[in-house]
Parts: sequence; C-alpha cells; structure tokens
Amino acid sequence: MGMQKQVDRESRAKDVFPEIRPQSQLATSGKFSVIEHKENQFSKKAPELTSEIQGTTLSFSNMHLYGSLCANHLRARREVFIEGKGWELPQAEGMEFDQYDTPQCRWVVVHEYGRILGGMRLLPTTAKCGQYTYMLRDAQCGLLANIPQDILFFDAPIRPDICEATRLFIASSVSSKRRLIVQTILLEQMAAAAREMGATAVIGIVPAVFSRWMKRIRMSATPVGPAMNIDGDKTQAALMSVTQNMVN
Repeated sequence: MGMQKQVDRESRAKDVFPEIRPQSQLATSGKFSVIEHKENQFSKKAPELTSEIQGTTLSFSNMHLYGSLCANHLRARREVFIEGKGWELPQAEGMEFDQYDTPQCRWVVVHEYGRILGGMRLLPTTAKCGQYTYMLRDAQCGLLANIPQDILFFDAPIRPDICEATRLFIASSVSSKRRLIVQTILLEQMAAAAREMGATAVIGIVPAVFSRWMKRIRMSATPVGPAMNIDGDKTQAALMSVTQNMVN
C-alpha cells in the first residue's frame, strides 16, 4: 500500500511539474515602476488609480535601501494575520514574523508613499533552516500543527526552479476599484522576483477563489492539493507559472 501511494504521488507530480525551460531562455525580468504601470491597460482606463503605487522586492541585502519599508510590511502582516484573522504567530515590536523570514527569503511588497497595500513572501523550495525547510513541505512532514499533512496531492518538491509563496495579502484599506491593479502589480512583482531567484514556477496555499482572481489578470494556476478550510479560510495549494507575461 505504501509503495502504491508513492507511485501515485510521483505520477501526479509528473503531470503537474512539466519540463521547465532553463533560466537562460527566459526574458530578463525587470523592476515594475510607476511609469510602466501608467502604460498598461488598467491605468489607461483610469490613470488616477495607479498614483504612486509601486512593487518592490526586499531582501536582507537590500532592505537598508528602502528605509522602514520592510518593517512596515511586517507590521501590515501583523494587522492582517494576527489582528484581522486571529492567527497565533510570533510578533515583536508590532511586527509579525516566523521561522521562514530568513536571508533565504524575499518579501514582495506593493506600496504607495510608504503605505503597504499588499505583499507576500517567497522562499526557495531548497531552503533549510534548522529542522525547517518551507511551509508546505514542513506541513506535510507534520511540523506545523495548523496545516494538514495532506495539503498536497504529492510529495512537496525540492527543486531550485520552484519557490513557495506565503503570507499573501491585500490590505483591507485598498478600495474595491483599486484592488485589481494592486493584485496585478503584486503578481507581476512576484513573477519577476521568482525569476531572479532562478525559479520558473511558484507553489503556495492560496484562497479558493484565487483561480478566478488570476483569470482576471490572464495568469493561470493549477490546483495541486484538495480544497480545505484552514482557520476559517477556504484555501487550496496551487502551482503558478512565472515564465509568461501576465498582462497583455
């Protein structure tokens, strides 16, 4: 029975993870500036919506270049996940953090005049820090009490061309008419950051309505786990390609 389960997982993994093109064949990713977004289809319809919204990828190496942006992002995470959702997570000085916020990760932040509009964290699936690796794999290994072990249909990948996205959020202060542009900038910046990390795909737990959200911005996601209710949120693991342009 155990051998058959392993074969089934490997078969599903082959269906989900195709041969991914080498990084050298991908278009060079760039920064997403305010000027670039003023030229896209959303801001052509309503240029005032973009204002000074920007997407920035932060790391331990460059956070000093952006003032308090990293700290503000962690404070926004505390507001969303601890105050808003009631999750029991580590916090200090008004900031939320956990064992995956290491020099191996990248924080993708959408902001406007220093105000945080959205964000997420990226971590290589090859990451390791003590007994921990990355969230989905650690959940599968039984290290995370609040995430079911059967979160994926197959064994969690350990591949340099796949990274994991966690702590994805859009701030509640973002109005409905601006939400789509913020979502678009966030995912564009995620794709660019992932490519810079050497990845061509991103895996993560997302809201169950995520596929509908992604279709609106012409990006595809493949469900790779069962739909679940985690702490009151309907979620599902998904795999996203970051090798194609998401906004045409």
